Amino acid sequence: MMKKAGKYISALLGLAAAAGAVWWAAFGLRPYDLSPTELQSRHALAPVAGLEVRLDPLEDIDGGHRAQTLRFISFDGREATGRIVYPRGATGPVPVLLGLHGMGRNHHRWWQAEFKERPTIEQTQRITALALSRGYAVLALDAREHGDRKNPDHTVRHIMRDLHLWGRREAYERMVVDTVKDYRVLLDWAVRQPTIDARHIRAAGYSMGAQMALLLGGLDTRIEAVAAIVPPYVDDKLAAVSPQRLLAGLAGKTVWLLSADDDEHASAAQNQALFDALPGTSKQHLRFPGGHVLPEGYVERLRPWF
Repeated sequence: MMKKAGKYISALLGLAAAAGAVWWAAFGLRPYDLSPTELQSRHALAPVAGLEVRLDPLEDIDGGHRAQTLRFISFDGREATGRIVYPRGATGPVPVLLGLHGMGRNHHRWWQAEFKERPTIEQTQRITALALSRGYAVLALDAREHGDRKNPDHTVRHIMRDLHLWGRREAYERMVVDTVKDYRVLLDWAVRQPTIDARHIRAAGYSMGAQMALLLGGLDTRIEAVAAIVPPYVDDKLAAVSPQRLLAGLAGKTVWLLSADDDEHASAAQNQALFDALPGTSKQHLRFPGGHVLPEGYVERLRPWF
């Protein structure tokens, strides 16, 4: 009996392995190549004619700061939504921090300790508080397919399922590329505002937002510094949105990488390789124990970055 059971289990394992091999051959993501011209074409962005950002009235918020909700029609006719918060007592042009949220989150995570009764475990609202205390305005948008921009018929969960199960990368790459473009469109408006110091614009992102911040910094000369907080490892299986493809554009900029020793989305070796590949000498690598959710005190370590 035991021998028969063993043979049966071995046969099942063999069938499972064979099925896995067939699935991988048919649907597994594989690296692909993009020439520099093709990469630039994927990220190319023409100025938006007649760009108009609609701003709600300024409102007073905690700490004496002032905030406005904003909306604009982006390069492809889709509406982008977000918020800008000005530091207390701001009277002239102020530097700006762009906040890019993680997957499944929204721009509210840059202002609120919880949203819909769920805590902001990435603590990005504390980065906003730190930035405001240093005299920065903070500006954040909902990423494509997130927050007020969700498509109930094609959610992020659908996008990631199709990516990992069926090897369909197009929707994920489009979501990331188009969100980065939205920020670049918004910068076209922001740098013309008398309240904003166009010479000092920084970008900070958490997880997927860190991936986007690296891409934004690599593409847009108006970004002077990037703080990439636990970016996922993205290689040439997603070449169009792999930060490694655009690192040259970060030359001369201040870039800090914050990583975790046991991150399920990027190994310690992968994080070190990313840091080593960053150009220039104005870079730092802050390592933290634990996984993708960094320990509570990590935000204070960012103070010198400002």
